[in-house]
Amino acid sequence: MKFAIQINTSPYHSTSGYTAYQFIKTALAQGHEVFRVFFYHDGIYHAFKYATPPDDELCLSQQWSQLAAQHQIDLVVCISAAQRRALLCSDEAVRQGKVDQDLAIGFRISGLGQLIEASLVADRFIVFG
Repeated sequence: MKFAIQINTSPYHSTSGYTAYQFIKTALAQGHEVFRVFFYHDGIYHAFKYATPPDDELCLSQQWSQLAAQHQIDLVVCISAAQRRALLCSDEAVRQGKVDQDLAIGFRISGLGQLIEASLVADRFIVFG
């Protein structure tokens, strides 16, 4: 089965993102495919490169990056939600005169068209948060 996932909540205000991460790991282990993970609303906070939780907490942005690299999962961040929350990709960082981008490895910024495509391509579309 092919899944598309949407995550709407911040990694530190809800366990929905972690639950989605665990669901995806389990689905992959059982031979399913994850076509795309779309981070929307406060879910975009999963994509911050410089997230530094306390040492005894999981850094979900790193976990997502590793999972995407290992399984070639498309991690898409909503451009509008990212702009509202000051998450900048390299192009936008340059345009804004910033030294570096904020986007973690494996994530990319795109629009709602990617969300619609994912919902059409997948057998199941699941929203967390």
